[in-house]
Amino acid sequence: MTPVKTALALAVVAAALAVPAAEAKSPHGRTVTVMTRNLYLGTDLGPIFSAPSPFALYAAVGAAWAQVQANDFPARAEALADEIAAGRPDLVGLQEATLFRTDTPPDGPATPAETVAYEFVDLLVGALARRGLDYQAVSVFTGTDAELPAGLPPTKDVRLTDRVVVLARGGGRPRLHLSNPQSGSYAAALTVNTVAGPVRLPRGWASVDVRMRGTSFRFVTTHLEAFSPLIRNPQAAELVSGSAATALPVVVVGDMNTGPGGDPGAYGILTAGGLEDAWSGDAGLTCCHANDLHNPDATLRERIDLVLTRGGFVPTSVDVVGEEPADRTASGLWPSDHAGVIATLTLPKHDG
Repeated sequence: MTPVKTALALAVVAAALAVPAAEAKSPHGRTVTVMTRNLYLGTDLGPIFSAPSPFALYAAVGAAWAQVQANDFPARAEALADEIAAGRPDLVGLQEATLFRTDTPPDGPATPAETVAYEFVDLLVGALARRGLDYQAVSVFTGTDAELPAGLPPTKDVRLTDRVVVLARGGGRPRLHLSNPQSGSYAAALTVNTVAGPVRLPRGWASVDVRMRGTSFRFVTTHLEAFSPLIRNPQAAELVSGSAATALPVVVVGDMNTGPGGDPGAYGILTAGGLEDAWSGDAGLTCCHANDLHNPDATLRERIDLVLTRGGFVPTSVDVVGEEPADRTASGLWPSDHAGVIATLTLPKHDG
């Protein structure tokens, strides 16, 4: 058996023997474990947005695509799967759950690219399956979907499709009874003026209603705007009055691009809207590693990846994951440019 296969076999055995976090932390099992994880699309889109000419644009897209490939999501998916295998969350909110497709010859969006290069959700779910874990996407929001020629001269089109996804654990106990999957976009959205014309960058949310151990609640994941508080703050208000506006207890997780000690605007809107931060105390930093994911030490300086609740949940443990050097891939890549957050919450009382 090769060293790689041996390591994989040991990982599968370890995952199979591990005690689920929710059951380990509560003698009565009246808990749910949730996670938020920004997967990182793999590059900085800023140079594409600011390119001054078509030739500069194509060069910027080519450079971005090269960095996506160098940032090796298949390898990072294995590291992310290790995090999930260790924590055994019942529900995972993913952001930047990207789908990359390519097309030749390059013609921009005239012929939509359909050849899959990287499907982040499938790669992560596959890595989990190799660890004996059954997770499935149960609710998906599809946002920005853009295609541009890459390289100078262009050799292919690259199409980026950005998604927010709810993963749910299958099998095991307690069983999750899922219903009412929903997703939607925020009316507030950033528009970037590029040399190729204006590009609208919609953001949104995905949710599912959950029943477990006699309690029903709604689980929501979202990714609020990164580049402008003038867009992010209205999105936070829409979240409070929209997907989180239910008579059910609510768990909201996501990359909020806001938090205490940073931009207080959207964070204040969320907490004023009745959502309570599961994290208590200092630290808990989650953002950000270098774009090439090769910084030798963690460079996290903000807490913007959050677990928020309403309706009687009590946090029993909350932890940052993906921030230790040992979490990196064999080639030294951090699993993402963000760290993740995993939280075990005592469920509200039974609702009958």
